[in-house]
Amino acid sequence: MAVGRRPTMSDIARRVGVSRVAVSYALNGRPGVSDDLRERVREVAEELGFTAHRAAVALHGSAAADVVGLALRRTSAALRSEVFRRQFIAGLQMELYARSFGLALQFVEHVDEEVAIYRRWHAERRVDGVVLCDLRVDDPRLPAVRELDLPAVVAGGSGELPGVANLSTDEHAGAAKVAGLLAALGHRRVARVSGPAGLAHTAARTAALAAVLPGVQTVAADYTGEAAAQATRRILAGRDRPTAIVYDNDLMALAGLGVAAEMHVPVPGQVSILAWEDSPLCQLVHPALTVLQRNITDYGMRTARLLFELLDGRPARSVRYGNAALVVRDSTGPAPA
Repeated sequence: MAVGRRPTMSDIARRVGVSRVAVSYALNGRPGVSDDLRERVREVAEELGFTAHRAAVALHGSAAADVVGLALRRTSAALRSEVFRRQFIAGLQMELYARSFGLALQFVEHVDEEVAIYRRWHAERRVDGVVLCDLRVDDPRLPAVRELDLPAVVAGGSGELPGVANLSTDEHAGAAKVAGLLAALGHRRVARVSGPAGLAHTAARTAALAAVLPGVQTVAADYTGEAAAQATRRILAGRDRPTAIVYDNDLMALAGLGVAAEMHVPVPGQVSILAWEDSPLCQLVHPALTVLQRNITDYGMRTARLLFELLDGRPARSVRYGNAALVVRDSTGPAPA
């Protein structure tokens, strides 16, 4: 801390090793922090010269907002068709409601706009922490939230992410279940229509699937039905047509099923189709889609709990979430002779 500068809550947070929000809770007498942490914060505040009077001034307008921020790089119209994201938000809100927190939801087009929103939320004390979705390789949001000292949890990152909490999915377990089913059915030529190639969990899924299904052909799409339909037409029109196609979400698998019917390719007689995510529509179409099924609402709730650990002054943790279950329906069958 520079000589002559008045101490701030961020100074106290760095000295104690907790988040600025936890310091605010402790100094403001709010629940959510332990008595030991509250006492330690007050001791450090006194050591730094952050007096009770200064605390009252500093906390004016900067006390905990009881709000968590979520910025999504998609349109509100796109969200209506994304069952995964709606269920995830529902899980977040259930856990937030239990703690009397609100959710600030913002739709953006570009990552720079998303980072700017975090800076504004932080400057205006709008949120206590944020949830980051769709982590990209070398994602610029991570250094931004670290610089701001803004508590953050990543939903779907992989490995340790210093300074932020992380709830990752066990892509290797899911890939093993997919590969086991297809191998048992005799499939050797397998294609996959993936999400955007730049996403960290897409890369993790690609590596996991390639490890257990050597030679799998991956075609990148963007989670939309339109992109999946275009990819499926190219795949099915190829010379060495695969006998099975794996789609990274339910919407793309449904589009692929439609293209197979349009091209008069029987499912599962000539090509088996499998979705990495489930939704009610996957059971209503004919044939019903084989899926990897996860409790996405619970995933959202666990994401919120990891963020609350940060807000309560505990260190950031990386937790792997692996509850995917293979549900075999009518869209998968033996490979054609």
